[in-house]
Amino acid sequence: MRPTPWVLEADDVMSLPLDDLALRVLKDARDSNEWNWQNWLNSARQRAYPGNKQALRVLSEAWAWLLNRGLVVWNPEQSSPASFVISRQGHEALERGLPWLRAVHRLDLQLVPELEAKARPQFLRGDFEAAAFMAMKEVEIRTRALTELSDSLVGTKLMQAAFRLPPKDDLDRTSEAGPLWRPDIDPGESVALMDLFKGAIGLFKNPASHRRVDYTDSTEAAEVVLLADLLMRLLDKIEAASDDD
Repeated sequence: MRPTPWVLEADDVMSLPLDDLALRVLKDARDSNEWNWQNWLNSARQRAYPGNKQALRVLSEAWAWLLNRGLVVWNPEQSSPASFVISRQGHEALERGLPWLRAVHRLDLQLVPELEAKARPQFLRGDFEAAAFMAMKEVEIRTRALTELSDSLVGTKLMQAAFRLPPKDDLDRTSEAGPLWRPDIDPGESVALMDLFKGAIGLFKNPASHRRVDYTDSTEAAEVVLLADLLMRLLDKIEAASDDD
């Protein structure tokens, strides 16, 4: 059996974050054309970390991590249950690196249907600017659909009109309130809700409408998508409360 070509001290193996270690293991398996994860571990046991059970167990955890997250999958062309091939996402992770992989896992939850269809595919293709913009655009589209406000109102102006409170001197003048204003919510919370939507749209959607926004940080882009998901869910709650009235 070949010695593993990477150079990692046993202490480093045990101290690295598991996802970081797993991606290093995956790169080594690719570069050495390994096809059987048990063979890889046997090589590590015999040549790189002889007698170090702790390091080998951690390396086994790294393989389990890769398998559980679908970065490697069983090779149906081989009879051994330990045979594997690197999946499409595994190759993508090797090309894009650990920050991208962590951002993808950050989004590894069920988004609202609109964002599943529009934002997630853009994100997985690595177009983080488009994913963030599309996510916030869906918030704007959903807000306009609920309020039936004019198409001429966009961005923060739309959010201002949608959540506008009635005049302070007469909260009974609800006809002057925005369509999404809720009389059963404390006025301070209503203002905070309006500011939340205005701030999110103003910071993450409006700039991308007028200039190129460079989302080199995939984690930041993932957080924008998750923020949009939260805003969409809040709109769903507002709609449900209105239907109950």
